[in-house]
Amino acid sequence: SAPMEGVTGWLYRGVHHRCFPGADKYFMPFLSVSQDHVFPRRELQDILPAHNEGVPAVPQLLTRRAEDFLWAAGELAAMGYREVNLNLGCPSGTVVAKGKGAGFLAHPQALDAFLAGIFSRTDLAISIKTRIGVEDAAEWPALLAIFRRYPIRELIIHPRLRRDFYRGPVRQGAFQYAVDHCDLPLCYNGDLFTPQACRELAAQFPSVSHWMAGRGLVYNPALGRQLQGGEPLTPEELRAFHDQLVEAYRQVLSGDRPVLGKMKELWFYWSRHFLQPEGPLKRIRKAKTLLEYRDGVNALFRDCPFQEEGPVTF
Repeated sequence: SAPMEGVTGWLYRGVHHRCFPGADKYFMPFLSVSQDHVFPRRELQDILPAHNEGVPAVPQLLTRRAEDFLWAAGELAAMGYREVNLNLGCPSGTVVAKGKGAGFLAHPQALDAFLAGIFSRTDLAISIKTRIGVEDAAEWPALLAIFRRYPIRELIIHPRLRRDFYRGPVRQGAFQYAVDHCDLPLCYNGDLFTPQACRELAAQFPSVSHWMAGRGLVYNPALGRQLQGGEPLTPEELRAFHDQLVEAYRQVLSGDRPVLGKMKELWFYWSRHFLQPEGPLKRIRKAKTLLEYRDGVNALFRDCPFQEEGPVTF
């Protein structure tokens, strides 16, 4: 399960893992590590072991300073985590402007020095989630050569450039280059929206056994189960998942508004399972209370035919 900021937090992960077992790992939305070496309260809530009990969760760090990475890795190891992930993929302008996330890829020498610093000073397993460059796919061979120097637990590749954001087709040729030139454990990430898309890519890259889905797993929370030979998503399951999420958020968040914010974002993905959802969906979006929201949700499940796989271009 790919990290999605604001979506796949600890409450979501816990409910998803109970309702739809099938994800082998849940990579957490990134922790932005600052020089004061303190986890903000909101981020601390996401990584507390008690909030991830029974969930195979992996923390992800966003930083370009080896000292900050090592401090956070040490704290996470003390909490019981055995793997930490480095974010080299976030394309956000504010992140990239600080030379972090995908912005770090624009500084290969500094990146190489950073990796040398962290791998030589911790025994914690380190995986990396990366893009293939910032502006030009020609950057990728040199970046991959850097990664190959280090004992990376898993190299998760989203084969897009930073400038692509999430637009346009993934650059599968870049992933093939990694398959051909790298002996690290590889994981493919990018536009895995349906079981068919996953199976087609698995046939295209038969030596790759790890696949990371983000938006596709939110859209179809049963995707992991289906890829393991299980049944497709049903409307009853989606409704039960929805109701458990609402209750989980209600127990922790204060008031209707933050709960509605969390749930409305999910309908951007879930609404694609329904035919002609515009009327109820409008009620959901305009709802200012949970009572109004539930009326819209009830109408959607009652009046709009469910389709296992709808339009999945995000």
